[in-house]
Amino acid sequence: MTSKNQFTKNIIGVAILSIALGCGSAKINVSTGQANGANDSSVLVKDASMAQGSLEVSSVRSNFSTEKRVGEVISYLASDELQGRETGSQGIELAADYIETIFKSNGVGPYFKSYRDTLTNFEKPAYNLVGYIEGTDQRLKNEFIIIGAHYDHIGNADPVADDNIANGANDNASGTTTVLEIARYFGNNKNNKRSIIFALFSAEEKGLLGSKHLAKRLKDQNMDLYAMLNFEMVGVPLVGKDYFMYVTGYEESNLADVFNTYAEEKLVGFLPTAKEFNLFKRSDNYPFHLEFGVPSQTFCTFDFTNFDHYHKVGDEVDLMDFEHMALLVNKTIPVLEDIINAPMREIEYK
Repeated sequence: MTSKNQFTKNIIGVAILSIALGCGSAKINVSTGQANGANDSSVLVKDASMAQGSLEVSSVRSNFSTEKRVGEVISYLASDELQGRETGSQGIELAADYIETIFKSNGVGPYFKSYRDTLTNFEKPAYNLVGYIEGTDQRLKNEFIIIGAHYDHIGNADPVADDNIANGANDNASGTTTVLEIARYFGNNKNNKRSIIFALFSAEEKGLLGSKHLAKRLKDQNMDLYAMLNFEMVGVPLVGKDYFMYVTGYEESNLADVFNTYAEEKLVGFLPTAKEFNLFKRSDNYPFHLEFGVPSQTFCTFDFTNFDHYHKVGDEVDLMDFEHMALLVNKTIPVLEDIINAPMREIEYK
């Protein structure tokens, strides 16, 4: 039963929504977004409650990640304790343990028997971390979307003031943090109709070895892959651009158009320098493009002018913009959710 106070709040909510949509005293049909003439207060209360619930869900999605949470994750991944996360090192082993803990504590299960996908193309023991959330739709769950980033870095670099640890905050603790935050959202909500794989790759810095290994392994399983969406160097904002991030291989697919349509803003743009330096082939998206021939692209906010510490010891966490990173996660989650739950595949190569 609805209390008098709650009834009043609901009526006020409908009135506000009605004014905002220019539909006078008509009730709001939440499912279609259209206004219909009606004065039935019980219908108004139901519709207002539905609208309020929809707004609450939207608020959760757009405010999920915080500067504090992002800062905690990236600060550990880029700490001196991890010694630059070189593939096969004790430091990257600590990073793997940390990623596993986040997966486990947020309802993301292993895709294989364990989270660790042992590389067959690297001499030392090395692992991708592969998490999995099965889709909720009986048909669409057979289609997969991979959301990935590499969590390794180069270990050491030329010393500066007795510091030789290349912590790799932007490259690519930032992308790893982004993927872990997205995994945390879907792991706790379980609202994905398609199945999602969260892949954190090792040995990217050794020649994309981790993603090459996993792409081949999944292809051998005849996985029905819809798209591979990768995050690389997203720790600092673009400067002087009219879009929030860019995507490599921009002209290869309609990915940017799909993202921007759902975001209702220019969330993804074209960076000419990314094409000039052929970044499409230089990150972990590319092996999936080669193996599967499906849209496989990387989101990035590094534009060769806004960060001077690529593969240097200066790639430190104190240069990262946590507010920007949280905003990137919060802008991306609703779009991913819409793409993952759309009845038809919308992203395609041109």
